[in-house]
Order: sequence, then C-alpha cells, then structure tokens
Amino acid sequence: MRLIANTTQGLAYQRQQMVDPYLRHPTLVPPPRAKRLGSLLILLFLGIVWGLSFSLARMATESGIHPLMINYWSCLIGASLLSPYCLFTKQIPPITRSLIGFYFICALLGSVVPGTVYFYAAAHVSAGVLSITIATVPLLTFIAAAIFRIETLSYKRILGILCGISSIGLLVLPDSSLPDPKAAPWVIMMVLAAACYAAEGLVIATRAPPRVNVFVVVTVVLITAVIVMTPIVWLTGTFEVMPWPFSRSSWAILGMSVIMATAYGAFYYLIVLAGPVYASQTAYLITLSGVLWGILIYDETHSAWTWVSLAVMMIALTLVKPQEATHQGQRYQNKGKIPVTLPGTNGES
Repeated sequence: MRLIANTTQGLAYQRQQMVDPYLRHPTLVPPPRAKRLGSLLILLFLGIVWGLSFSLARMATESGIHPLMINYWSCLIGASLLSPYCLFTKQIPPITRSLIGFYFICALLGSVVPGTVYFYAAAHVSAGVLSITIATVPLLTFIAAAIFRIETLSYKRILGILCGISSIGLLVLPDSSLPDPKAAPWVIMMVLAAACYAAEGLVIATRAPPRVNVFVVVTVVLITAVIVMTPIVWLTGTFEVMPWPFSRSSWAILGMSVIMATAYGAFYYLIVLAGPVYASQTAYLITLSGVLWGILIYDETHSAWTWVSLAVMMIALTLVKPQEATHQGQRYQNKGKIPVTLPGTNGES
C-alpha cells in the first residue's frame, strides 16, 4: 500500500476514490489508464508481500506458539501499527448498528476464522502448498459473484472452476503428492479458509462504508478481531506474552503484522478500485511468489504432483479472470442483487 497511501498525493487520491462517483453515476466509465496502472501496481505489491507471508507463517510456528496466539498477536500488532495513522489524520471510524455488524463479519471472515486455520495448517503444510490452496479464493469468489449475477457464467469459466477443483485433488488424493499424506486434511481446511476470504471480499464490495479512508476500516476490523479473540485465548488457556528478546518466530509474527497492516489495507482498496473478482486475482501472484519464497527461505522441494497442481491452478485462474467489460459501474448496478442485510441484523445502513 506504500505505492499509494504513504505519499501526500496518494492519500488525497485515496480519499477521492473512497467517495466513489460510480455509486452516484453508474453509467460513468472509469478513467482506464490511471485505474489500470494503479490496480496493477497494487496487485504486484500484494502478490510479492503476501506470498512471503506463507514462509513467515511457517516460521512463526517453529517455537511452539499456539496458532490462536499467533493470529491474536498478528491482529493486535497490526491494529497498533494502524491506529496512530487514524489518530494522526484525525479520522474517526463511523460506528452505527449496521456497521458494527459489518466490522464483526469482516473480522470473522477475514481474520479470526481463516487466520487461525491458516496458522494451524502452517505447522503441517509447506509454504508452497499453502500458497496453492489460497489460489482457490478467486474461484470461490467468482462462484459467489456468478450466483448473485455480478459476473456472467460461461463454459470457459466453468472449465476454470473444474481446473481449480482438479488442482486441489492433485494435492490431496495421490499418496506421493505431499511429503506427509496426513497433511491432506489441512489442505482441505485451507480451502475452507479461502472460502471465508472470498465471502469477505463480497461483503466489503457491497457494504463498505462510503467516504471512509480504507485504512480506518482495516483498523476497526483488526480491533474487532482482537476483541473477539481476547476471551477465546483466555478461556482456552492459550494466552502467552511475546518472548523477549525476540526469537525467529517473534520476528516472523512482527513481519506478518506489518504485511497485514499494509497489504490487507491495499486489498480493501483494490476491491473498491477494481471490484472483488479482480482483487481476488492477487491469488495468482501470491501463489507463484509463495512457492518461490518457500524455495528461497526453506529450500522446499515438491513432488511432480504438486508442480502439476500448481500449473493446473494457474490455468484455472486464467480461465476465471474478470471480463474486460466488467467495470465498476456495472458492479454497482448489480449491487441490489446481493442481499444487503448480510452485515446488519436488520439490514439497516
């Protein structure tokens, strides 16, 4: 997110974009060149840094810290890094009954549930395999978007979905695919975590508060995640203080928190800028860079089945990519086809 948010011009541009003119004028065509370049740069940034997070997640589990605590500290440190920004810019997060529901659902779908599963799986599955499973996010996002008629269904995209399913099958079905066949259930769990991320993306696209800086929203979501997880870690007896001096695992948690504070916010911004299906294409680059980071940091080696799975997943992502004609105006024209009561208990806005 430094590409846009950490400069004066970038902050001004970001604020202008969060007041989305296409909500008021859905027939407007967005400026193509600026939006394409900005979306592409954010996409590359997300792919590289989020790809690194898989190796950092594996590193965080090395010292035996409970996955709940890894997720808890990641959210807490991430919120602590972003809160000064909100205070410095004097931006107060909007709090209404419906937005409380929005923050709560985003915290569950984007941090609490998938994050905990993610760190459990990181202790059993290689960074490269983790990165392949996260590539199911755009496939699941498209399925949901097609159901709500945000995206159109085609034979090519159906083939892409089938390729994605086949890719996961190549990981979990052959006994020689994974170094430890007992890790196969964790691959399935990661697909369920990916479903949470896909659902969160659609919630953000349809219910994110207008005229609010994206980092303010991310801060509140992370704080909400911490509030939700605090009684859980106490009741389960998993709470522990970060060790000092920092161990290798502690530095990994800190690194993931920095990634969360920047990349997570950038992902929110990309959803607003280009839509949930386009934003979910970050999984394409995340998958490739995740495999490469695992090789560079851990000298990971993979079976032929895993490499075939990676290739099939790349084909799946290519087949299910957004149509050129799909732009922001079209998305908001279809907004009414999505249940607007999802984040709020009574559908209030």
